[in-house]
This record gives sequence, structure tokens and C-alpha cells, in this order.
Amino acid sequence: MGWPRRALGAAVAGTVVYGVAVRPRLRTWGATAAEVNGPFPGADVIRGGRRGATMATTIEAPPEEVWPWLVQLGGDRAGWYSWDHLDNGGRPSARHVHPEWQHLEVGDHVKYWTNAYGAVDAWEVVRLEPERFLGLYGASDLLGNPLRRDDPRPYAWSEGLWGFDLRPLPGGRTRLVIGGYEAFYPDWVGRVVGFLFPAMVWVMQARMLKVLKHNVERAAGHPDD
Repeated sequence: MGWPRRALGAAVAGTVVYGVAVRPRLRTWGATAAEVNGPFPGADVIRGGRRGATMATTIEAPPEEVWPWLVQLGGDRAGWYSWDHLDNGGRPSARHVHPEWQHLEVGDHVKYWTNAYGAVDAWEVVRLEPERFLGLYGASDLLGNPLRRDDPRPYAWSEGLWGFDLRPLPGGRTRLVIGGYEAFYPDWVGRVVGFLFPAMVWVMQARMLKVLKHNVERAAGHPDD
């Protein structure tokens, strides 16, 4: 009886520490209080949605040099600049800006790479302000199968806006803030997923911010020290 009780106690303590101390930090990685609590574009896209994780980094290059890297996102294009073996089928993300991937319009679908089906639609471009903001809309059922905005909805599903906000800083720098809005149906799904999901988002998105910063600064002639 002693070992199970100790294991249960450790699990409860770990859950409390994660919820109180770790989870809030993962949701706001690199972001200031103003970036987390201030306005963020796209609030009208997700009806009844709430702010999701907000993460940020400062890039030593102006917005016009960051923007081309965002426009070419996608599983059939530049990848996601994250852990490629996890989110890009093991295919390496681009290390350079590719002119052939620089055309993007509202209504286009940004694809996700799967080993089983290749490139499949994952995100719809719903906001596009060149050198300022890119907003991607996505919805899926609980198994991760993507849903278009006009598809019939199953019992349980989620939708979200994934936004990339470029904020110019003095000295030709850029503050890249990644955030957005999310909604879950029914609400209990959101409570469960919202507690656990930030750890997964942090693993992928913190890497994305780091790789983007490195790539853009290298291309701009400001390599890492």
C-alpha cells in the first residue's frame, strides 16, 4: 500500500506544480505581459474563442525581411522551422527564402505533411497583411482530422486562429509575436486539452521561434554569436 500511495502523491504534486508554475510559463514563453494581455489581431475569427498561448522573440531584422519566411510556411513548401521529424515527416525545413513559395492569398490552404497521405490541407489563410500579420484558421475533430469551416461538425471538435504578428522595433528590428484564439466543443474538452496542450505547443513553437530567428538573422547578416 505504501508504494501506490507515494506514487499517487507524487503524481498529484507534479500535476499541481505543472498547473501552477510550469504551464503559465510555457503559454507565455518569451512574451511580455503587454503582449499576453494586450489586443491581438483576429479576435473576430473564432466566435466565442479565448486567447491561446502567446509566445514571442526579437529578431535583428526588419519586418520586411521576416515576412518572406512566414509566407512560405507549409508541409509542401518550407516546412514549419520546428522539429522536422515530428511535424514535417522528417523532411528538413527550408534554410533560405524561396521565390517560388512567396505567393499567398486569403482563402489559400497551408498544408501539413503526413507520411500516409503526403501534403493535406490543414490551415486556411484568413488574414493577410503583408509584412504585418498572417492569420491561419484550423479546425479538427478529436482525432486530429481537419475540418473546413463549412463542414458538418461532429459532437466534439476544436477550432483556432494561429496568428503571426510582426511588430517593428527601433533599430530595424522586429518583435515576432505568435498567438491567437481557440475554442473547443463541448467546453469540457477545452478544459482537458487546455490543461495538457501547452506543453506540446511549447515543444514545437519555442523551437520554431528559435529557428526562425536564427534563419532570418543569418540571412540578414547577423549570425548568432
